[in-house]
Amino acid sequence: MNDSLDRLYAGVLAARDADPASSRTARLLKSGRSKIAKKLAEEAVEVVIDSMHQRSDAVVRESADLLYNLVVLWAVTGVRPQDVWKEMARRERLLGIAEKVPKDFLELDMRRKVVPLDSRRVRKRR
Repeated sequence: MNDSLDRLYAGVLAARDADPASSRTARLLKSGRSKIAKKLAEEAVEVVIDSMHQRSDAVVRESADLLYNLVVLWAVTGVRPQDVWKEMARRERLLGIAEKVPKDFLELDMRRKVVPLDSRRVRKRR
């Protein structure tokens, strides 16, 4: 699957210079980050709705649309597929392939300890 998404990403990057009149991807890229994010959210909702109605074929189609819009969003935000694969490999090492990293774990991992100046204790030497 990584190969397919890598190829899709390369195609999306190539579409940056394409004519929006003839390329849906170029048109989407020109519409801006907020429009792209909105399209991604719409596709995610469609996947959820189709799954709730047990429409497997529709879930497959909408999932492909979801991945397409995700890759377009990666392109406009400067995220490369390799960045995502690296994060997935890191999580697999920590928790295994079938586990999602808990939010509190990510927060602890990303958070830096900051000690306010007024709460530091001054130690006196004797």
